[in-house]
Amino acid sequence: MKTKAAEEYVQIDDTTFAPFPAPFAHGGVTWRLLHASPEAATWSAIFQCPAGSSFASHVHAGPGEYFLHSGRMDVRGGKAAGGETAVAPGYGFESSGSRHDHTFFPVESSFYMSFSGPLVFIDENDAVIAVIGWQEAQDAWQAHLDALKAAA
Repeated sequence: MKTKAAEEYVQIDDTTFAPFPAPFAHGGVTWRLLHASPEAATWSAIFQCPAGSSFASHVHAGPGEYFLHSGRMDVRGGKAAGGETAVAPGYGFESSGSRHDHTFFPVESSFYMSFSGPLVFIDENDAVIAVIGWQEAQDAWQAHLDALKAAA
């Protein structure tokens, strides 16, 4: 018999945010995993993005939804480049297969995002450099928690 995932509550300010790995973000982006769901292959996180930070090129292998609760996010280069310019408070939906060559934060920003499936990070030649799904997100967050515990 399959087990049911346990209910979960996360106090967002109960720990420091972790740096989002440098190959996948630039400029000091930090994150906090809120939930990883093996049975649904989903994961949710909150991100803090300093002014001038960005995410590396990636493709959404599954759909995602975000809520920008502070700041501004230039998605797919922003409106001027044919993408979208999200201004807080704002909601966005990313379809499966959507590609983001440049996601940029011109001002300090923060957003929540729920991913249905992994993010596929790619290089300038479209070669896959990493696939980050619920398991990888969960493992990275656990490594962060373990490092905090070891340092205490």
